[in-house]
Amino acid sequence: MTTIRDVAQRAGVSQSTVSHVINNTRYVRPEVARRVRQAMAELHYTPNRLARSLRRKVSHTIGLITPDNANPFFAQVAQAVEEVCFQQEYTVLLGNAAGDPDRELRYIQVMLEKQVDGLIVAASGLRSEHLQPARLGHTPVVLVDRELPDLEADRVLADHRQGGRLATEYLLGLGHRRIACIAGPPDLSTGSERLAGYRDALAAAQIPPDDTLVIQGAFNLDSGYQAMRQLLALDNPPTAVFAANDQMAIGALRALWEAEIPVPEGCSVVGYDDIPLAAYTRPPLTTVHQPVTELGRLAAQILLARLTDPEQPARRHLLPVTLVERASCAPLSRSVSSLPGERL
Repeated sequence: MTTIRDVAQRAGVSQSTVSHVINNTRYVRPEVARRVRQAMAELHYTPNRLARSLRRKVSHTIGLITPDNANPFFAQVAQAVEEVCFQQEYTVLLGNAAGDPDRELRYIQVMLEKQVDGLIVAASGLRSEHLQPARLGHTPVVLVDRELPDLEADRVLADHRQGGRLATEYLLGLGHRRIACIAGPPDLSTGSERLAGYRDALAAAQIPPDDTLVIQGAFNLDSGYQAMRQLLALDNPPTAVFAANDQMAIGALRALWEAEIPVPEGCSVVGYDDIPLAAYTRPPLTTVHQPVTELGRLAAQILLARLTDPEQPARRHLLPVTLVERASCAPLSRSVSSLPGERL
């Protein structure tokens, strides 16, 4: 097997010079560096990157843990993270927690055992202390999309409360007053913040809260479908629905279709996330757009920067959201009075 000593002899230089050329750790005159690379090519020498990583305590791998790889939102986040890391010659190890905090914790443990240089985590029920091993081992952590209280770490988030407010204000502007919310899990910051924004908008419009119009979902298709069925079973169903993510909104559209309630004439629907499928539902879904690619890209850039300068203070980056108007919403119409319930 060709060794670094063989390369040094062929190039007529010391082994340390070959090492500096490979690792770019010291200036080497261009003509000398050229001789070293030529010798490496002639001898078909490939540096042992694993051994180098162990010596330098750098693995050039990043751990990324998401709560649901099947969710298009997190698929986009992962793609953006991988693209940035690949450009910087880092490999991404992906863990799908499937919404299970125990599974999520196991992925963290495994990735730390594999000596990843850093972690990007979209938490699905973790407590702050679950990331304590990373902090004690000085492995940097960046939280993306979701908060964890009391954890000193960089955060890259969208303004979820403002998004919930935007969606509800839009429906209020169309004349709707009986507006339901299919909320996300209350133990996740994304769920609680979007629900808080919904309530902020109703309070500002002086509309009393109605707990029967708030149904807890699980950020998946079926929970949106089941929640919409519950809302339609009310004596006085809503004329409009804000679903706290697009998957639940799509589930709600299915329930409305089965009940033969036309959208938007019989019920307006707003989602959240603006996943690619939102533009292709029937009708196309009005939704709150999150800068998904920017969330993933910024999380990766911040983590890589922290690897270079670990002493910089942790920061919270809050990205704005916008409303994307499509065809799933319409002004409140008298035609809704012909649908089940009074719906005024």
